[in-house]
Amino acid sequence: MPTEVVMPQMGESITEGTITKWLKKPGDSVQRDEPLFEISTDKVDAEIPSPAAGTLEEIKVAEGSTVQVNTVVCTISEGAASGAAAPAAAKVETPAAAPVEAAAPSAAATPAAPAGPGTEVVMPQMGESITEGTITKWLKKVGDTVQRDEPIFEISTDKVDAEIPSPIAGTLTEIKVSEGQTVTVNTVVAVIGGAAGKAAPAAAAPAPAAAAPVAAAAPAASVTAGEHVRSSPLVRKIAKENKVDLTQVPGTGGAGRITKSDILAHVEGGAKPSAAPVAAVAPAAAAPAAAKPSAAQPMPGELVPLSKMRGIIAQRMVESKRTSPHVHTVFKVDMTRIVKLREKEKNKYEQRNGVKLTYMPFITRAAIVALKKHPIVNASMQGDAILYNKSINIGVAVALDWGLIVPVIKQTEEKNFLGITRSIIDLADRARNKKLAPDEVSGGTFTLTNSGIFGEQFGTPIILQPQVGILGIGGLNKEAEVITDKDGQESIAIRSIQRFTLGFDHRIVDGADAGKFMTDFKAYLENWSEDIG
Repeated sequence: MPTEVVMPQMGESITEGTITKWLKKPGDSVQRDEPLFEISTDKVDAEIPSPAAGTLEEIKVAEGSTVQVNTVVCTISEGAASGAAAPAAAKVETPAAAPVEAAAPSAAATPAAPAGPGTEVVMPQMGESITEGTITKWLKKVGDTVQRDEPIFEISTDKVDAEIPSPIAGTLTEIKVSEGQTVTVNTVVAVIGGAAGKAAPAAAAPAPAAAAPVAAAAPAASVTAGEHVRSSPLVRKIAKENKVDLTQVPGTGGAGRITKSDILAHVEGGAKPSAAPVAAVAPAAAAPAAAKPSAAQPMPGELVPLSKMRGIIAQRMVESKRTSPHVHTVFKVDMTRIVKLREKEKNKYEQRNGVKLTYMPFITRAAIVALKKHPIVNASMQGDAILYNKSINIGVAVALDWGLIVPVIKQTEEKNFLGITRSIIDLADRARNKKLAPDEVSGGTFTLTNSGIFGEQFGTPIILQPQVGILGIGGLNKEAEVITDKDGQESIAIRSIQRFTLGFDHRIVDGADAGKFMTDFKAYLENWSEDIG
């Protein structure tokens, strides 16, 4: 019987989805968890992986069609693509469809010894947004004695490669997941018998978390050979099929990680190995090449229907203008102090933390501090009442080639500067690669939108309902300013100036509230004293 592939439900409130692109055609061989088609919903655009290995037999729903969740969209006849290659490709590239299950170890794996009572070792969660990991190497075999905190296997995730220590001392009695397999967090991957047999299964998770920064801080250690370059199993599969040496592919992901877009751009563009060192030094320059050519530009006079995302954006913008009486106030902020700090620290910061130092974390932190002081700007309207939100959930608008999406950083009041930096980069990267989960684009209480990157001085953004405030970020430019010193003497100096626009809902937020919020926001940036980590 062929496997029926259905339109997945991407969130509780999602009832339908639109197939925007088929990545395979009938007769093509597909691996389990290999991206099969792309969908667009009210919440996210995402690539949907195949639930089985085999051959795409029939496509039942054409591109551009919108269907209800659980509608059968295609069928896969199993068997044709099964075999040793399947486990190697078992890497879910999107938070969708069926969960990945831990398959039994292959015949090449070390046979499991009879397992008595023991401690279960699970796939650890290496970060808030990490949902799975790939076991790249077992450092112990069944029957080996292990000490507590001794590394027993290596994993690779979307963020880090790391060695995972044993939660207890004892004997490795069973290996449940073979090398090359990808499983969800908290999946049992091994059993250790002997000492401390009653330890809680989750005990493995805290220890690996401490190992993550170590792995991230020393990326050079993982680039000793092509197979150890930071990449996902899918990237390595594509490289193997196209006979590409991954050491010659510049990575634009975190800590130089090679993304799916990087390897596809390299394969399609026929990049020469000699160009790799230059691109590796400046990964930002490689980013445009990573994107596939966009669809053909419409011809003058051509009538082009709205895409699913464009239609949703249009609907929500009109609803917001009808709902909220918008008022905007613009403040000019002297960013010279922060510009100098960033120029001084950006190289050391990236070496120390594995992420680039941009201006967005500074702006986000200043907004969080101001929102704590003025919770009315972080509130929302519910009927005839005002809801003062418990958490400060910051939405960061990300411009895409095909529209706009606003992923949300949850509970920002609990994050430090580095945590904010990593969250912004992670969500923006996954938004552009269609890897966001529905709950990552909902629940926002305040939004930031950076249209200044396109050169504008300032804009007047539309509020994202049911929020009551949105902060527009203008361009950063050098301007001549009148400076007054402590003795009252005036002089003219060149300063780095940026304009910020607060759009607010006048039903709830008065002009005085908005002015106080912006005054505190401005003061925090101009007198920056926070440790950036």
